[in-house]
Amino acid sequence: MIEAGTKGHIEAIVTSEMTARAIGSGELEVLATPKLAALIEEAAWRSVSGALDEGQTTVGTKLELSHLAPTPTGMQLSCDTTLASVDGKRLTFSFEAHDGEGRVAEGTHERFIVDSDRFFAKASERAKG
Repeated sequence: MIEAGTKGHIEAIVTSEMTARAIGSGELEVLATPKLAALIEEAAWRSVSGALDEGQTTVGTKLELSHLAPTPTGMQLSCDTTLASVDGKRLTFSFEAHDGEGRVAEGTHERFIVDSDRFFAKASERAKG
């Protein structure tokens, strides 16, 4: 059973492949906001994946992210999520990210519990046009 208060955590060393320059979201050699978003989503997803029924997963539907400070390559980044509320299949997380110098991001992230096969079938139908 998924309960409010569930915590998620992920760590990564920022590499050149994770920078704004490398992914095309800017020209600086600092952690790209889209890569930060992906780490936050992963921490949230992993925190609840073990409590889902077989055949279920969660999908991200909303992300409100304030990227507060730059993190250069070589620094360790940690992302922490807390499941703030459960409303049926809607899961709302709060999160913070820190590097060795302090907080670099904060915000909220929403995910929905879905049936994996049904969700993929729906996506496949969209691809057919």
